[in-house]
Amino acid sequence: MGTSPYLIRLDDTLRQSLEREAEIEGRPPTQLAVRAIRAMLESKAAKRAAIEVAFERADQGEFISAEAMNDWIDSWDTEEKVSAPKADIAPNRA
Repeated sequence: MGTSPYLIRLDDTLRQSLEREAEIEGRPPTQLAVRAIRAMLESKAAKRAAIEVAFERADQGEFISAEAMNDWIDSWDTEEKVSAPKADIAPNRA
């Protein structure tokens, strides 16, 4: 895979933070910037894929109840975290 230059403008605070972190890691600031951009793009792609799956399930009538979702969210900052909920509302389910 080839590379090509890409010019971006950073405000002074962001540039200084990037340079400070690069110095701590002993890497060029551009390497950290590329890793950050790659991580952000991968995260956005994963989020889009999850949304597409959710739409497909919704089209099939599968949903997560508000109760199950709230129980999961309420557990986030506790020591008793619960697993992410699975669809518990579907056609022909009692």
